[in-house]
Amino acid sequence: MPIRPQDRQRTLLERQKLKMARSSHAYVRGSTVKFYEWLRDVKPRSLPQGPPVWICGDCHLGNLGPVADVEGHVAIQIRDLDQTVIGNPAHDIIRLGLSLASAARSSDLPGVTTAHMLEEMMLGYTAALSSTRKPAMTQPIQMVFREALRRKWRHLAKERIDDVEPTIPLGSRFWALRKEESTALAKLFSEDPVRKLITGLHHRPTDATMRLLDAAYWMKGCSSLGRLRYAVLVEVSETKKESARYCLMDIKEAVKAAAPAAPRAAIPHDYAKRVVAGACALSPNLGGRMLATHLLGRPVVLRELLPQDLKLELTRLTPAQALDAARFLASVVGRAHARQMDAATARAWKKELLRQRSRDLDAPTWLWSSVVELLSIHELAYLEHCRRYALAS
Repeated sequence: MPIRPQDRQRTLLERQKLKMARSSHAYVRGSTVKFYEWLRDVKPRSLPQGPPVWICGDCHLGNLGPVADVEGHVAIQIRDLDQTVIGNPAHDIIRLGLSLASAARSSDLPGVTTAHMLEEMMLGYTAALSSTRKPAMTQPIQMVFREALRRKWRHLAKERIDDVEPTIPLGSRFWALRKEESTALAKLFSEDPVRKLITGLHHRPTDATMRLLDAAYWMKGCSSLGRLRYAVLVEVSETKKESARYCLMDIKEAVKAAAPAAPRAAIPHDYAKRVVAGACALSPNLGGRMLATHLLGRPVVLRELLPQDLKLELTRLTPAQALDAARFLASVVGRAHARQMDAATARAWKKELLRQRSRDLDAPTWLWSSVVELLSIHELAYLEHCRRYALAS
């Protein structure tokens, strides 16, 4: 049954609890704030202090994947920048290490594999600081990348709105709008910056006309809780004779980041502009397709969903695949950080990262101890979450 506007928050909270109770890995992905609660209590000198650059702020597996740019080129990049700030790049490394270690546990891989994954992570990340050469993709990632290259509008429509017809069906994912939301969206999509964003893709002329066909509140993941989140279906016509084409727009409210920013960092005060600035620095493919604006008095980010944009879902990995994935994904994050550094800064950061190695582990002790401690914290919190959720159900 479609969800009424007055029932949104209750329903979203219930679904968030259910999603985070599915597995310890799902809990890690949905508990960004807990990571930063841990970070707040860590002694500053126990972690390397990297050069202040734009960081993802929530660097887990689900926030990496194929992303297309305005010209149609596809690359594996960071795909969610809600938490982006100018901060310590070590925070992204630890968060990714936690996500990889949690995924390894969900794949029933032995503990020694987790240790080797952290070693491969550092190899991939530090190599990206000193080389522009991209490493080979491991098989599971390569399969997702090839799928992204094959995808067309019909795949996106079938996946997101269950049909290729120009409507958004209300149901479990898409909910009815309030009157003021419909009015505000109609006004927003009549403005020139939005038209320029939509006609900015390489296959659309700048004089194409557009028309809002349908819109709905979008229940997507856990991030919709308490925020504005909408899906908007738009018709784009180039000439009167040509059949109309469609695009699906994602509108997401930008909120204050939980990630700590570097002191005196030049970060936009507007939350939406912060997200777009971080995306442009870390993920050029995505940043070039985003627009920061306001809706109903709140900062929001607009972007068109493209068929090539996919999330990495790495499950049931073999030990060899886990090691290859760790090295490759860390290199993606390393390249995102490195493009913001000059050569001297990158060399100094690489040297700082490789300190505190032990004799029996070819990875920094600060990374190993951080990931082990975070795993234990999140595992306990996950079990407690499941207990509370079961008793409340």
